[in-house]
Amino acid sequence: MIAEPTAAAVHLRALDPFDFLERSAFVYPDKIAVVDGDARRTYPQFLERVNRLAAALQAMGIRDGERVAVLAPNTSMVLEATYAAPRANGVLVALNTRLAPEEIDYILGHCGASLLLHDHELDGLVERLSTKIPRVRVAAPGETARSDAFDYERVLADADPAALVPRTVNEDDTISINYTSGTTGKPKGVMYTFRGAYVNALAEIFHANLRPESVYLWTLPMFHCNGWCFPWAVTAAGATHVCLRKVDAAGINHGIHQEGVTHFCAAPTVLIGLVNHPDTVAFPHRVVVTTAGAPPAPATIAQIEALGAELHHVYGLTEVYGPITECAWHSPQWDGFPAAERARLRSRQGVPMTTLGPRDVRVVDSELNDVPRDATTQGEIVMRGNNVMKGYYADPEATAKAFEGGWFHSGDIAVVHEDGYIEIVDRAKDVIISGGENISTQQVEKVLLEHDAVLECAVVAVPDEKWGEVPKAFVTLKPGRALSADELRAFARERIAAFKVPKSVEFGELPKTSTGKIQKYVLREREWKGREKRVN
Repeated sequence: MIAEPTAAAVHLRALDPFDFLERSAFVYPDKIAVVDGDARRTYPQFLERVNRLAAALQAMGIRDGERVAVLAPNTSMVLEATYAAPRANGVLVALNTRLAPEEIDYILGHCGASLLLHDHELDGLVERLSTKIPRVRVAAPGETARSDAFDYERVLADADPAALVPRTVNEDDTISINYTSGTTGKPKGVMYTFRGAYVNALAEIFHANLRPESVYLWTLPMFHCNGWCFPWAVTAAGATHVCLRKVDAAGINHGIHQEGVTHFCAAPTVLIGLVNHPDTVAFPHRVVVTTAGAPPAPATIAQIEALGAELHHVYGLTEVYGPITECAWHSPQWDGFPAAERARLRSRQGVPMTTLGPRDVRVVDSELNDVPRDATTQGEIVMRGNNVMKGYYADPEATAKAFEGGWFHSGDIAVVHEDGYIEIVDRAKDVIISGGENISTQQVEKVLLEHDAVLECAVVAVPDEKWGEVPKAFVTLKPGRALSADELRAFARERIAAFKVPKSVEFGELPKTSTGKIQKYVLREREWKGREKRVN
């Protein structure tokens, strides 16, 4: 009996998002790939800059999975680094620009970053960092080069793409590390793989209906879940990236009316700002808007649709590459429902995206049994599949806990409707999601306890019309000590990112069990009284 010849080299190819860029540069040689201020770059120019940056990174010593950190607003440098860092055989670490210096220092130290790319807009933040690593800086327009960092454009100009050392891609290798707040207060490094990034990019193309003629506006931070994998998805579709340094209604309106933007992603708070801006008028064409973090209010849904938007509601976490479910819309059946009913249907987190199996997202009890589809019985959302993280970087214990029972445990509490759509009603973890940003309540509590007048405290999420939910602190002071809410908030603002600082502070005794444990659920129940859900 003759054995069949091995054909692995023929029928298998490692999934690599860099292929998206090379293909679009080949297929669309004259297409504008990136709009960044006055700069207009074609796909071949985009590819050339990425290869130059990759060669420069290797010349600076980046290889064998070394981490390359990026700190910048949504600019072409972040797009280029998203491709160049793994192209150089490094690992991308995109940093949240809203973090405090101490938080960024922790991340740089935890991941062992070898290089920091940063934008001139964040010079003040970078100068306050204690971590000393080589830096490459994007200069301000018309600015002369500074001596404290390599000039980004000069680095690209001096690089030799021909010297770029090829790398062999194993699709299970780490392509990026994205840090998110954990319930312990210390950020965790979520590892994405080449395979996961590739597959999730395909899902985004399908669900957002990206086409070569699409124009995507960067309102979603590229540091957040690698921009939900849209840096790869938009490129794969051969569409156009429009960078946006400052996310506001003026910038979004300009993008839609002047740049022909057809797609963008945004938290509900961004949509609220857009629909209520005095200069916002009806869109000249359909705009696909993907939103997550919290379902928009019915009034916001009505307003954004009246402008000409097609609203998509998705759900996910950093640990699952951003969106992993969508509230798949049934048209035309649901289109004719009253506005309130359509808003109710759209508020659900929905069903698994197309690159997952229908059983890869479940709502289960403590024994991993599915809860009934009665829209009442609560359970935890668990996931598995191609778009679940590889694990937490340098944290095997947290990884094992998150993957207990062979599933990723989200910490989100949901019910399942009769049609199989899931809907979040609460959170098991002490995490607040405010305007799309994750806030660890334990991290905030530890900071407040550093004040010598604070005896004990508890931080919980409370509903907020603009941000969905915000942190509120309940504080007991030491005997004989006085402290105002403004003083405590100012103290916290010096130590953590501004969005994590409690929006309000209430002083007094805290509810406790007979053993002295603070009953945070009592505080949460009081703040959310009269609401069907404990999330907003």
